[in-house]
Amino acid sequence: MSNIARVMLDTARHHPERVAMIARHGSSWRQHTFGELLDRTGAYAEFLRREGIRPGERVMLMVRPSPEFICLAFALFALGAVVILIDPGMGYRNLLACIGAVKPATLIAIPRAQLFSRLFRRPFASVRRRLCVGRGLGLLGVELPAQPPAAQLTVAPSQDTDLAAIIFTTGSTGPPKGVRYEQRIFNAQLAMIRDHYRIGPGQVDQPAFPLFALFSLALGATAVIPDMDPTRPAKVNPAKFIRTINEYQVSYSFGSPAIWRVIARHCQERGLRLPSLKKVLMAGAPVPGELISRLAAILPEEAEIHVPYGATEALPIVSITGREVTGETWALTRQGQGVCLGRALPGIELRVIAMSDGHLAGERAVTPLPPGEVGEIVVRGPVVTAAYDHNESENWLAKIPVHDTLWHRMGDLGYLDESGRLWFCGRKAHRVTTRDGELYTICCEAIFNAHPLVARSALVGVGERGGQRSVLIVEPKGRVPDRERLFAELRELAKRHRHTAGIGDFMIHESFPVDIRHNAKIFREKLAVWAAGRLSLNV
Repeated sequence: MSNIARVMLDTARHHPERVAMIARHGSSWRQHTFGELLDRTGAYAEFLRREGIRPGERVMLMVRPSPEFICLAFALFALGAVVILIDPGMGYRNLLACIGAVKPATLIAIPRAQLFSRLFRRPFASVRRRLCVGRGLGLLGVELPAQPPAAQLTVAPSQDTDLAAIIFTTGSTGPPKGVRYEQRIFNAQLAMIRDHYRIGPGQVDQPAFPLFALFSLALGATAVIPDMDPTRPAKVNPAKFIRTINEYQVSYSFGSPAIWRVIARHCQERGLRLPSLKKVLMAGAPVPGELISRLAAILPEEAEIHVPYGATEALPIVSITGREVTGETWALTRQGQGVCLGRALPGIELRVIAMSDGHLAGERAVTPLPPGEVGEIVVRGPVVTAAYDHNESENWLAKIPVHDTLWHRMGDLGYLDESGRLWFCGRKAHRVTTRDGELYTICCEAIFNAHPLVARSALVGVGERGGQRSVLIVEPKGRVPDRERLFAELRELAKRHRHTAGIGDFMIHESFPVDIRHNAKIFREKLAVWAAGRLSLNV
């Protein structure tokens, strides 16, 4: 294995004339070849080296998706620096806490982010070098030259275990955590994406998640940077997203269910299709079978829809096709049996073990449960990261040492069926523990999501674990003319199934809070606080 920058370097040297990236510049769009990106990456790398950036140095990159972002990222990888990536939309409090924890030595950022670092000095106290991507007027650090002198890109030697990046989790079930990405992780992910999803040269990607553009270029594909705010995927302008898919003959795209829900609705309302799009990957939250069917209807007949499963700490580890969901598993999901995630990818070891909230260690801790029994999902394999950065308490809880390897606890609950497929029942932190037993969010919510007035639902627990009061909160599809009638119908639905029969409290929340990265994961913690307040007021 090698420095991740070498993969892109090899592609650019062998095929400098190929189009690597298409991105917006003002009111027009511009194509960049691999040769052009290589030249700019080499120039940036030499400029950064002269500015004093050395192997192992922590560099926070706060630049919008663009050729500059791509070239700076690869330049930093080539220098052997540690690239720190944080979603800017996670909120000021979380953002500042993450920056303070990871302790960057250098900040490469657009003027707005540089100004932000000056206003909130304490979390940025470790920063000793500022480089501004844009006009800083001499006040926001050394300006990155628009056309730095040409220089040949030299890739620093690296080991598999050298730290390449720190990427933060979404924080959907707690404070965001910085995940340590070693060189081996990036290389293993590239191999997995290339081999399983058959992505490589000659294909055109439109990634709704900026990091995926790095993978596309490293695999020799073309990346079209969509005209959208990546921190608000559910607010994507569908007309703009579709226009670049059709204009540049995009052949595959990765995005959250929130994006594809908007795109599918827009196309169906206007009778549009996406004839070039042969492959779609959806991840970030459970994907409803109805969405897969709607999306398939606007794609070519031979198109593939894939739903990979994983987390920032381990991605991808399991995958299922859209055809298997709609043809086999979705009917069972609607009956409350969980969401089928598919089978483990090559090289991945997957187990479901007895649930625990404490530290686990040793072979006995990862004893697999029988098929059909719900427990914790744990995984080990080449794409599984070894640790969080500067966070031993979370490492102690999330990693299970067994001999000379580590299992990662996904924080999810599920079970394996007789054929080895993994089924997801909900986050461990979201389970509701009542006096009569435990309730799993995904299994319970599926029953109520079948109601024609329900857009989605969220099961939360109010009170202390072991004696929680189960509350089912509904986000309606539109105005609800008679709330009491809706609640009565939901209670009837609950009584028809053993695992939902004890749910008696129902509430309406007009718009669920969701995660920043995918706009799809429901913040059940916030809804639980809201529900507790409503119950205390007896509303």
